[in-house]
Amino acid sequence: MAKIDKSQYTKEEWTVIREQRRIEKLQKTFENLPRKTDKSKAFVLGNGTSRKGIDPDKLLEYGKVYGCNALYRTSKPDYLIAVDVKMILEINKAGYQHTNEVWTNPNKSYQRIKNLNFFNPSKGWSSGPTALWLASQHEYKTIYILGFDYKGLKDGALLNNIYADTMNYKKSTDGATFFGNWMRQTKSVIKDHPHINYVRIIAPDNYSPEELNTFDNYSEMLVDDFKKLMDFS
Repeated sequence: MAKIDKSQYTKEEWTVIREQRRIEKLQKTFENLPRKTDKSKAFVLGNGTSRKGIDPDKLLEYGKVYGCNALYRTSKPDYLIAVDVKMILEINKAGYQHTNEVWTNPNKSYQRIKNLNFFNPSKGWSSGPTALWLASQHEYKTIYILGFDYKGLKDGALLNNIYADTMNYKKSTDGATFFGNWMRQTKSVIKDHPHINYVRIIAPDNYSPEELNTFDNYSEMLVDDFKKLMDFS
């Protein structure tokens, strides 16, 4: 899609044009989507509550799945990314990395643990954006982003995470985690890979950041539309 010089339009005109272009991008993602593994598509899963109604295992029918942290407890993504020490120790206790691919940053706390894959050099990022970066290195045409909700629940006041109240996670009544670093890291990945089409799946009340919506290779899709696209009942 050709780049448009928005300085030639009023703010109101540009809002209309941007929405039209967003719809065109979404329509393209609906074209020729087979119900089988497709190397042109991948799914990156954060653990925000917006993805709660989507079964990660079903996504494996359509493309590679990149998941984070405690996702391993109930699903087996193609790539599991975890950078928190406590989470890696939990994963190791379960022995998950011996039969599944796990990626993390180098750390003295677990340098002797076998069968981990280390980023070299270390990204130094949070797990979600790191997973998005790893998927982007594998050169997919389209990457669907799920569970990247950024802001907390209750107008940003409470923790937004599927695994709240479980081991190695905060309580659901705790304050929301600051999302500024997540946002900057996500923005960096999208900016550095203009040839990849990123589609973020959101709930109707999710935060829609202006700093991401400015990218021509980024768009958003409602969860219900995504379910229809994937033929999820």
